[in-house]
Amino acid sequence: MTSSERPLVSVVVPTRNSASFLRACLQSVRAQDYRPLELIVVDNHSDDGTLQVASEYADTVESWGPERSAQRNRGIELAAGEYVLWIDSDMVLDPQVLSSSVDVAIDRGADAVFVPEHSVGIGFWAACRILERRCYEGEPMIEAPRLVRRSFFSQHGGFVAQVAGQEDAELRMRLRAAGAVMARSTASIEHDEGHVTLRGVIRKRVYYGASIPAYAAAQPGAVTAQGAATVRALAKNWRMLVSEPIHGLGVLGLRSVEGAAYAYGALRSRRQPR
Repeated sequence: MTSSERPLVSVVVPTRNSASFLRACLQSVRAQDYRPLELIVVDNHSDDGTLQVASEYADTVESWGPERSAQRNRGIELAAGEYVLWIDSDMVLDPQVLSSSVDVAIDRGADAVFVPEHSVGIGFWAACRILERRCYEGEPMIEAPRLVRRSFFSQHGGFVAQVAGQEDAELRMRLRAAGAVMARSTASIEHDEGHVTLRGVIRKRVYYGASIPAYAAAQPGAVTAQGAATVRALAKNWRMLVSEPIHGLGVLGLRSVEGAAYAYGALRSRRQPR
């Protein structure tokens, strides 16, 4: 299939004060071996030079908020591609991510494609996160698609604006409920976790926990199902955890702390006056 025969892919990148790592992300999009593509950056009112970096690489740059789900929805509205792929600004794509994803979508008649994701980072907790993510590879109730046919959003709506942190999971559940065909690509995405600290993890999970009630309302039973899938994945990969005993124990501790932080965030959200 020549470039002129291939479907256009719109790559959407939401940003917020991402100048320090955005360039690597956008360069990896421009380095894809797939054409045609368009690159859309939707920025949440950054004040650190993010817009200047984005303007060097993106076809479209727009300011929008207040959260990542709303930014992605705006990117989808601006997109002209038959397929939309969204990534975070701290991610770097293998050069074959788009070609591999589109090829498998066409071959399988898929509406959505999972793209394998690998973490890198600094510090003990980053090493634990890297090990944990390896345990989840290929788990359809934990991973979420990143390339989706744009017509799905037209028919079923975009990301739930009130959900922050579980928006990918909520979309996955809607795809499953709609009977969408889903496939998996071979090329991968590298996610830079940075310097992971326990305090930072807790703060982020409390924040994400605040939208769990909205996620549960949109997808009844999904929170319990995803929690059970996480436990099964860790149990199934116990040998992997045991092979790195210190980090394996760290994974279990990290999951326990995160679960408590999620619960606290959800409880605090329910108690807030409406």
